[in-house]
Amino acid sequence: METLTFDQLPQAVSLLHEKISHIEQLLLEGIGHQDNEELFNITKAAEFLNLSVATLYGKVCRKEIPVNKQGKRLYFYKAELADWIKSGRKKTITELREEAQLMMITRRRK
Repeated sequence: METLTFDQLPQAVSLLHEKISHIEQLLLEGIGHQDNEELFNITKAAEFLNLSVATLYGKVCRKEIPVNKQGKRLYFYKAELADWIKSGRKKTITELREEAQLMMITRRRK
């Protein structure tokens, strides 16, 4: 271990801060990656979505929901199910008004 002088302390602290930030980012990516890769069978997916298994089979049959099929078994990634839920989000009145105002402003400029 190298001995630091008082003048080298700011640079050493800065380097430590960068390394800790990098480690934190790697840890967060690892945690998010694990969570996104979580695989559900039909029962767990139905439970996660708060749907019956029959309803989920119907959505799979109509190709309304992301699914992976291996043989006769159906598998669902948790992240894909969460994204599917988010894609059906309805905009609030405030969001719709802001969007309309933005459209009006861009039309006036043309």
